[in-house]
Amino acid sequence: MVKEELIRQSPVRVLEASIKGALRPGEIGVIASPNGVGKTSVLVQIALDQLLQDRKVIHVSFTQHNDYVLAWYESIFEEFVKKQGLESLQQVKDDLVKNRVLMHFNQCGITGDQILRSLKAMIQEGGFKAEALIIDGYDFARATPGDLAGLKTLAQELGLSVWYSCNVPAGPGAYGPGKIPAVIKDYLDFVKALIVLEPQADHIALSVPKDRESVSGTSALRLDPRTLLIR
Repeated sequence: MVKEELIRQSPVRVLEASIKGALRPGEIGVIASPNGVGKTSVLVQIALDQLLQDRKVIHVSFTQHNDYVLAWYESIFEEFVKKQGLESLQQVKDDLVKNRVLMHFNQCGITGDQILRSLKAMIQEGGFKAEALIIDGYDFARATPGDLAGLKTLAQELGLSVWYSCNVPAGPGAYGPGKIPAVIKDYLDFVKALIVLEPQADHIALSVPKDRESVSGTSALRLDPRTLLIR
């Protein structure tokens, strides 16, 4: 019952509604913002929601080593549980850990093909039948259309839903029409859902420049600036 309550109360239910449903296998979503706004927090909330539903998750980080990623999971889980007023959750936490694999890459020292081979080996040869892939800290300025095409093909082949974070460099021209980050405009055809985080005076707003095949830019979602939980 504890898991069911956490799933039902998850703020990810609201996020999914804003993009007309959860990502399906083979689909790619992107969380974009300037550095330090809350992208990792949103990705971890999405990953935890998948884990609570007994789905296996691979979390790939290009910027944070595994101990920092683990700290994010601990912090977000504790904040969410505290908000719901639930107790006796050690078994739930144990179940989450066994369904999660953390991987760390340095984008400067590895090719897109090598990353795909590593993921495929983990899932097929390693027997970890993941259903969701979280990719945090990937530098889209270093990417090529072939990298995104290869990842999308892998996701379709293995039945993965994929969420990326995208760092938006500060300065003029960072966003194009419709709040589309300039750094990913060439890859938008690969993306089913794009969510942009925007710092405001007392919260962080979430807008939805791309929602499946449409472009809207509207959302009632926001992040709590203290806990970084979706609300």
